[in-house]
Amino acid sequence: MCGIVGYIGHRDAWPVLIKGLKQLEYRGYDSAGIALLEDKIVINKSKGKVADLELKTEGSQFQSKIGIGHTRWATHGEPNDINAHPHYSGNQKLAIIHNGIIENYQAIKEALLLKGHQFVSDTDTEILIHLIEEIQLRTKFDLQEAVRAALKQVIGAYALVILNEDNPGQLIAARKGSPLVIGVGKGEYFIASDATPILEYTRNIIYLNDDEIASINYDSLEVVNLDNDVQVPYIHELEMEIELIEKNGYEHFMLKEIHEQPRSIKDSMRGRIYPLDGRVELGGLKEYAEKLKNIKRIIIVSCGTSWHAGLIAEYLFEKYARIPVEVEYASEFRYRNPIIDKSDLVIAISQSGETADTLAALSIAGLKGATLFGVCNVVGSSIPRMTHAGVYTHAGPEIGVASTKAFTSQVTVLTLMALYVAQQRDVLSKQKMQELLTELEKLPDLVETTLKCEDNVKKIAGIIKNANNCIFLGRGSAFPVALEGALKLKEISYIHAEGYPAAEMKHGPIALIDEQMPVVFIATNHSSYEKVISNIQEVKARKGMVISVISEGDLKVKAMSDHTIEIPVTNELLLPVLASIPLQLLAYHIAVMRNCNVDQPRNLAKSVTVE
Repeated sequence: MCGIVGYIGHRDAWPVLIKGLKQLEYRGYDSAGIALLEDKIVINKSKGKVADLELKTEGSQFQSKIGIGHTRWATHGEPNDINAHPHYSGNQKLAIIHNGIIENYQAIKEALLLKGHQFVSDTDTEILIHLIEEIQLRTKFDLQEAVRAALKQVIGAYALVILNEDNPGQLIAARKGSPLVIGVGKGEYFIASDATPILEYTRNIIYLNDDEIASINYDSLEVVNLDNDVQVPYIHELEMEIELIEKNGYEHFMLKEIHEQPRSIKDSMRGRIYPLDGRVELGGLKEYAEKLKNIKRIIIVSCGTSWHAGLIAEYLFEKYARIPVEVEYASEFRYRNPIIDKSDLVIAISQSGETADTLAALSIAGLKGATLFGVCNVVGSSIPRMTHAGVYTHAGPEIGVASTKAFTSQVTVLTLMALYVAQQRDVLSKQKMQELLTELEKLPDLVETTLKCEDNVKKIAGIIKNANNCIFLGRGSAFPVALEGALKLKEISYIHAEGYPAAEMKHGPIALIDEQMPVVFIATNHSSYEKVISNIQEVKARKGMVISVISEGDLKVKAMSDHTIEIPVTNELLLPVLASIPLQLLAYHIAVMRNCNVDQPRNLAKSVTVE
């Protein structure tokens, strides 16, 4: 959710923190703030974006080598200057930034009020720093001990960093259920919600684990757990390219990431498919290859766009690997008492690897003895560490809040997984595998070709940009594509949109159709083609505006549609990826024409790391 950044070292902290907040603004942008330690802790914060904070502090001179910064996505308390982070302790000798939710904050607050504490904000974060202060006052613990004692009392999720006036050469960081990484430089350390703002300075990264507390000084780093056992952190060397987190001439990150899909899909397949041999190799699953022969059921848990990728995977696994699949919203799965046993495979899908509901669902499945696989984009994140095995998507960093290249990379990897499981179960002939993999190998080039539809899509966007509602319809694996197309339009243009199976239109949504209602069909020349044509005719009979995504050269659907977008003719295996591209572009151009903030749509954040 929120963006956290911290620095201690030989550089001036303010420019490092400001730049870091700008790079993390996709994680939260309701307010921003920075605390620096000079002779005392000085906090500057503002409602709005990081640019508003810069404007507010314009002309100020900051001389500090240590500080913390935060860009907020509001949970407790409305977005305003007071609720913005950082927050002081009562004596203003401590300052905290925090991502997550302290669930028992009200009980802690009531106890602290009885002890004379006074609060100025509506946040759970301020209560946490007052609790730490109270423990210090009562016990004379040093800050690390006080933080450890406080965190044993709180219920919830957190990633936090604390600045300490009494020890001006120390930062304390801790995490549980919310990501936090530490960059290790030469005589300096960086702290952040993810590696994005650190890459410029160092590629050496420590991923803090749940229930770990780091004490960071100018020349040393110590990590302990909540029981005060010393932990030996592992330093990862990142291979991420800095240019991937810059716009490189594109107006928005989202547009850049849409156009990066040929590369991200190719990277997600690289070294994993061998069409001539009819063979898929997934090194992350190799240890479980034998076990896959006896899996009785697959359960996919995910949220949002990743859930749509999971729905597509259901079609793929059932069609090619012949295993029954259930796709669950992780947020609902975690509150049921699901029936799971050791013969089940649970696959968690998450771009960030830190989605709170998905992690909780995995935990439940693990306790019931299921085999756990992950599909994730971020190396070293929580899902890869929590699962038995998995496959990285290699999409590269995705800055735009509305997922594009992460989604198609997920679908690509899930396609590989379905074929890999089919291979282990020996349910597809070598000839069929060769045919499918030969088609799959063409996918990056086909996506490149599909992107050429952009000018046409932009014209259509101009026609429907003022619509109040929109329906997306598809059959088979095109149904989840319709859901994803509707979600993209909702997320960034704020037009109400719904995705439906085309056959279900007659069971309710058809009542909404009139001359003002754009209806987007995924109507490629694959299975159910004739049925989709019938659905188009039903919409036309009610004067709806039909926009069809069709296979190149299809004159039949083109004749009955108001507008068409052509994608290359290909195997149905590749349909979900190719059909998604024009829908991403449609949502993007409509949002731009409506003057919406494409990369940072209102009320949304990139990674949902709290409930």
